[in-house]
Amino acid sequence: MIEDQNLWIVIIGLGIGSYLLRFTFLGIVGDRPMPEWFLRHLRYTAVAIIPALITPIIAFSGDNGWPEPARLTASIVTVAVGWVTKNVLIAIAAGLTTLYTLLYLLG
Repeated sequence: MIEDQNLWIVIIGLGIGSYLLRFTFLGIVGDRPMPEWFLRHLRYTAVAIIPALITPIIAFSGDNGWPEPARLTASIVTVAVGWVTKNVLIAIAAGLTTLYTLLYLLG
C-alpha cells in the first residue's frame, strides 16, 4: 500500500500537471487560430483515447488474466455493428444487449 503522504503528493502533482497542460491550450493559445494540420490531428484524440480506456477492461476482465467470453464477444459485436452501420448509438446498444444477454446466460 502507498502511504497517505505519497498518495497526496502524486494526486497534487498530477492535478498541477493536468492544469498546466490545459492552460497551454486555453490560456496561451486562447483566441489565436491553430494551424490546419494541427486541427486535423486533434480530431483523432477521442478515437485514440476511447480504445485505450476500454481495451484493458476487456483484455484483463477474467480472473486468470484472460478475457471473459461475454465481454470479448460484446466488444467484437460492438465494433462490427459500428463498422457496418457507422452509427455510434446503434453500436453501443448492440454491445450492451450482447453483454447483458451473455452475462445472464453464462451466469
